[in-house]
Formats: sequence, C-alpha cells, structure tokens
Amino acid sequence: MAKGYWIVRVDIRDMETYKSYITANASPFNKYGAKFLVRGGKSEAVEGTSRERNAVIEFPSYEQAVQCWHSPEYQVALRIREPVSTADLVIVEGYDGPQP
Repeated sequence: MAKGYWIVRVDIRDMETYKSYITANASPFNKYGAKFLVRGGKSEAVEGTSRERNAVIEFPSYEQAVQCWHSPEYQVALRIREPVSTADLVIVEGYDGPQP
C-alpha cells in the first residue's frame, strides 16, 4: 500500500497563535501516524511561487492522510490556524513504481 503525504506551503501572520495550532495538531498527527519529512527549514523557489514555510508530512497510507485532515481533532487545529495564516495543502498518494 502506498503511503500518503501532505504537501503544505504556508505564510504565517501571527506566530504566537500559530504555535497553538502546532500544539493542537500533535494529537491527530499522532493518531494517524504522521511523520514530518520536511518542517520549515531552508528553501529556494526555483520555479513558480513560494510561501514562507513548507512541510511534507508522511502518513502510513493515503487513506490515513485523508482521514487525518477530515478528523474532528484536526478540524479543531485548523480553526486555530486559518485566521492567522494562508496555506496551500494537497494530499497525495505516494509512488511505489519503477524509478528512472
């Protein structure tokens, strides 16, 4: 079964409130087996647009990635984040096929 990923780009307007979002998302992330592969750090936009902060979050499956986002626990965290940030978030299925 292919893993699932959240690919997130976010601009933050109020870091103090955003820290509350980070605290609130820990429970659903733990429940659905999330693992951060990228969390902030240096970035360089070499094509297209970018945002201030980037994250790639791995889940054991695509289904768990989708379930986490729709979970009541994550929706509570999301309500904290939305007023203080602008984000792009896509949920994608991992690829297990042949490589070049």
